[in-house]
Amino acid sequence: MPDVAIVGVGLHPFGRFPGKSALEMGAEAARSALADAGVAWTDMEFAVGGSAEVDQPDAVVAELGLTGLPFTNVYNGCATAGSALGLASRMIRLGEHRLGLVLGMDKHGGGAFTADPTWYACPPWYGEMGLFLTTKFFGMKINRYMHDFGITHRTLARVAAKAYRNGELNPNAYRRTPLSEEEILSSRMLSRPLTKYMFCSPDEGAAAVVVCDADVAKQYTDTPVYLRSTVTRTRRYGAYEVHTPAAGPEHVPAPTVDAAAAAYEQAGIGPQDVDIAQLQDTDSGAEIIHMAEVGLCKDGEQNELIASGATAIGGALPVNTDGGLIANGEPIGASGLRQVYELVNQMRGRAGERQVPNVPRVGLAQLYGAPGVAAVSILSR
Repeated sequence: MPDVAIVGVGLHPFGRFPGKSALEMGAEAARSALADAGVAWTDMEFAVGGSAEVDQPDAVVAELGLTGLPFTNVYNGCATAGSALGLASRMIRLGEHRLGLVLGMDKHGGGAFTADPTWYACPPWYGEMGLFLTTKFFGMKINRYMHDFGITHRTLARVAAKAYRNGELNPNAYRRTPLSEEEILSSRMLSRPLTKYMFCSPDEGAAAVVVCDADVAKQYTDTPVYLRSTVTRTRRYGAYEVHTPAAGPEHVPAPTVDAAAAAYEQAGIGPQDVDIAQLQDTDSGAEIIHMAEVGLCKDGEQNELIASGATAIGGALPVNTDGGLIANGEPIGASGLRQVYELVNQMRGRAGERQVPNVPRVGLAQLYGAPGVAAVSILSR
């Protein structure tokens, strides 16, 4: 089967854009990706779109042009981009199409995400008791992880401070004001041990990538980035995941662990080969946990690694170089493609002020969302 290449990336800035629809933002991101690849919308043989708020992402064709191409809509929570990329990749690998667009967009209101617990196979009482809150889950999960592996409050603050520093260097980020570790630690406690500035925020934005059969990639760019694997996994019985009202007595790995293992196997590499990572940092504790779940370190090593600057832009293993979700916010449909946008720019050596010193060869993107679904993608140049 043919390999898959990414030949163009595009992004609409993340933040708040009153008066602009999600479809308009999606169209802007798509046009940017098409221009990056040097192709036209009429060249696209297929498209895949993802969104939480837009019922029919394919309606973006009204903005881009009514060409009659096949357009598939997907939604898989915060792992939507992983599912969209996986579907597009399989279409190409199976020889169905050779050139297409993957697009994500969303426009969320303020405040935390909310829904009916029964939509997630949870009993009504789970919401009535005030438990159906992602902030609650993330606080409980990192609290236990801190207890088990000695992670400190200072490490939580260092992760968030890094995100805001990186966000300052990213013109497309939502939060671009650096905050000190002390400001982060002293901000309002939302779900112990996580304070206000340790969380991301739902917001608005869009991102897109142009993918093709690797055999024809050089027709579009001198710097293709190859999509080596994209894997999605759901939770197993006993794992403690978002909106899980109970967990088994024995420890069961999170779906990110399973997705990462399968992604490495498919790509034919290991965690030691990763040069740069984009991890789901819904909160600063999540980035810490996910570092270990994708194999970039062992549980408990994060205190030393983060304190040493290893995960900073100039470190040995840069993580969330664009500020991650904490600085960018999370428009669900676009968030995972933002990760790919950043990895591709870093691996092409065109990330500007936030370019890592040694242009990375292998990048990893990881997504995680309710009710316990994870996606891991591995890219290389």
